[in-house]
Amino acid sequence: MDLANKPVNEAPWTQYSVLLVDDEPGMVSFLQRALAPRCGVVDTAGSVEQAEPLLRRRLYDLIVLDIAMPGRSGIDWLHQLRAEGYAGDVVMMTAYADLDTAIEALRAGAADFLLKPFSLAQVLNAIQRCFERSRLVRENFVLRREVSDRSADIEGLVGHSDVMCELCERLKRIAPTPATVLITGESGTGKEVAARALHRMSNRSGGPFVPVNCAAISAELIESELFGHVRGAFTGAQQSREGLFYYARGGTLFLDEISEMPASAQAKLLRVLEERRIRPVGSEQEIPVDVRVIAATNRDLKAEVAAHRFRQDLYYRLQVVEVTLPPLRERPEDLSMLVHHFIAQISPNLDVQGLSLDARTLARMAAYDWPGNVRELKNFIERSLILGWFDLGPEPKASALPSGTTDETLEAVEKRHILAVLGACDGNKSEAGRRLGVSRKTLDRKCQAWGLSEPA
Repeated sequence: MDLANKPVNEAPWTQYSVLLVDDEPGMVSFLQRALAPRCGVVDTAGSVEQAEPLLRRRLYDLIVLDIAMPGRSGIDWLHQLRAEGYAGDVVMMTAYADLDTAIEALRAGAADFLLKPFSLAQVLNAIQRCFERSRLVRENFVLRREVSDRSADIEGLVGHSDVMCELCERLKRIAPTPATVLITGESGTGKEVAARALHRMSNRSGGPFVPVNCAAISAELIESELFGHVRGAFTGAQQSREGLFYYARGGTLFLDEISEMPASAQAKLLRVLEERRIRPVGSEQEIPVDVRVIAATNRDLKAEVAAHRFRQDLYYRLQVVEVTLPPLRERPEDLSMLVHHFIAQISPNLDVQGLSLDARTLARMAAYDWPGNVRELKNFIERSLILGWFDLGPEPKASALPSGTTDETLEAVEKRHILAVLGACDGNKSEAGRRLGVSRKTLDRKCQAWGLSEPA
């Protein structure tokens, strides 16, 4: 990208903030005119002494710093910044062609070195390289967080029931929009799976997906975790730190168990959703962020609002679009597909052979309510693969399964059982579906797949 020739009204770096430190007013004016239309924030200072209070109020992505200035030199300040934990990039400038000075600046932690006078293209290219490194740092942070989160399920949505087909169509319709989404459903139904699906199908799929479990962060630290903090903001804040909103820029922030967020953080989150700007803890300035927020909860947020445990205005702001995930007991026709999916997924990781699912075992599994939903089913399959059999407990005394040979395929048993129920209902598919626990549409689809326009 030739940034030197880009129109000045375009802003390719609107998510980034820059601090310019130079005692030459002409140089500061030149850099500010070049960067202000392109970057989200551009602040200036004429010396290190003027820059220090600015840095205490804001976490700058980049500092463009002159070496020789009245008072403290830029290199001395850079040594201090690195010692205090400043992780942003620093581009050093000097009017003196001194190789030893350049080497010293780079050893002190400078990301780049510019010799005055330099062209607009030179400084923009140097800044481009810094912002590209910053993007890679954010992506690496997100990847490390995902790898370390062993509980995060990254599987897609599995199921062919009517309710799952309708859910998928709803997600496809919502995904391309920038709307905030509230995902509700019982624990274990796959709320994070749905959130990841929304992210993958959106125009933000190239950006990071950052999951946050609000219940796992203490009330004292959640604001710092989300919005970041500056050095000295609270006891123990020995260095500045970016928050998860920063790392999610250009992508999606998934706030799981949003109902557990403390009231003080709820107020700040509401403001962020409305203004699209964050204020790190201890800072006086705000940083623009381009982040899509998806929240999830297994609680009834209306009841939480009525009990004054959740802000009503935040509830309505989150509920721009609401998606409800069905419990597993309400889609029994998906059970077989889920079991086979988890067997295929888990058995290679355990280095064990898969298990064969017969109709009797499937019927006993379908008779169970699965209060832990898909997560419980996945854990059950993993345990069964380790044991080498489906650990379903004692065999029931009586079985409602139709009799047949033991070497029949699962599809044959299913077909014979469904047709037997249809026959008992005199061909009434609605009544047969009620008895089988499936919809009329599902029965029509199965009969059509078997080449039966009407039950025989």
